[in-house]
Amino acid sequence: MKPNTLINHWLLEHRDHSTALSLLQAFENSYFLLVNSHQTVLYSNVKTTHLLQPVSTHLIGRTCPLELLNPATDNNSEAKTININGSLYQITVYPLFAAQQKCIGHLIVLSAPPPTPKKSLLPNTDTPTPHTNFHGILSQSSTMEPVFQIIKNAARTDSTVLVRGESGSGKELVAQAIHTLSSRHDQPFLAINCATLSANLLESELFGHVKGAFTGAVNNHTGLFQRATQGTLFLDEIAELPLELQAKLLRVIQERTLTPVGGSQSIAIDVRLVTATHHSLRERVAQGQFRADLMYRLRVVPIFIPSLKERREDIHLLLWHFIKLNNLKKFRIITKIAPKAMQALLNHSWPGNVRELQNVLEYAFIVGQGNTLHFSELPPEFKEPQERPTPPSENFPCILTSEQERTAIQNALHQYQGKINPAAESLGMSRATFWRKRKHYDL
Repeated sequence: MKPNTLINHWLLEHRDHSTALSLLQAFENSYFLLVNSHQTVLYSNVKTTHLLQPVSTHLIGRTCPLELLNPATDNNSEAKTININGSLYQITVYPLFAAQQKCIGHLIVLSAPPPTPKKSLLPNTDTPTPHTNFHGILSQSSTMEPVFQIIKNAARTDSTVLVRGESGSGKELVAQAIHTLSSRHDQPFLAINCATLSANLLESELFGHVKGAFTGAVNNHTGLFQRATQGTLFLDEIAELPLELQAKLLRVIQERTLTPVGGSQSIAIDVRLVTATHHSLRERVAQGQFRADLMYRLRVVPIFIPSLKERREDIHLLLWHFIKLNNLKKFRIITKIAPKAMQALLNHSWPGNVRELQNVLEYAFIVGQGNTLHFSELPPEFKEPQERPTPPSENFPCILTSEQERTAIQNALHQYQGKINPAAESLGMSRATFWRKRKHYDL
């Protein structure tokens, strides 16, 4: 940079030649001007001169363009936005002082303002709708509101709760929420899946055993009922509990005492019991696979969790929740979902519920690259032809109550993201009939 005569005179006058030159050199790759205390332009680098050519063909030695800056009033370093040749720039004015705090000029720096984020019309780039995080259960669906209310009510008591829901729907999260909201929240929460162990091992794990009770019992073992004292014990897949253990569990619930395997002394217990199953216990009783008296003991407060296909408005929310969790692993960062992939994810029936959705995203993170999740990265079942359900007959609406019909239309609109033709076809209605009923129900 070769300072002109005006700036050399100014620098020598204020005896700070080397410092000021260093300052100008630091801004050489930016848009900047240097003016003296009389608003006369002392220096303009090449970039700034080209930018301001339409404003003033000659800058050096002339008054700073008034539409650009009024240093007499803008004597601070706060950034402001101005329009130069139809483009917006941020202007920051730095006053320069000499001895006795005398202002000797201004350094004017121009920069492009940060772009205003544009809201995408694609559903996958929108910020998810504000949602409820109910003790780890994420949902924005109205179908979950009564579930949350029953959980709150049940938590205020010690009544036995039976959580019913499809596999992967979050039954253990419900049990944990009940424990967290209860007066036992600072005591243990223990869980076991009754379908994963043999009858002998499950009996020992639940009720404990004494040394020598069976081959390999070299020490006393404290069971889950004792270890969960004053806390909560969650028995998942309770319908799979062997018949021979159902009688013992019933006795423990009724008497609030237990006897370890091989033991002779009863031990008092104080445990809140929450169980879960994806089966109907009534059907199990009818099939002779579950004791009716135990069913009534366990089913004091039943809680039914809607499947993911019954709360489709949660799919988008859960997708981005698990994407954020996978992003934290730093293996791959996904910031958007391609429209075709998003459509496939939203239309999927999700038989495995939330757990399946979580696994699908983990698969996509592993097989793909880049920050966009593409349709090709989804598991093979997404690429297989989906069986279309047989449309109901045209008299479908006549066999439903008004509320049932309204719910069916609302669900179809959710399932097909508001697209009239496929939603109407799925209900066996013509487009005109569907549109008329939609307006009638104000949907």
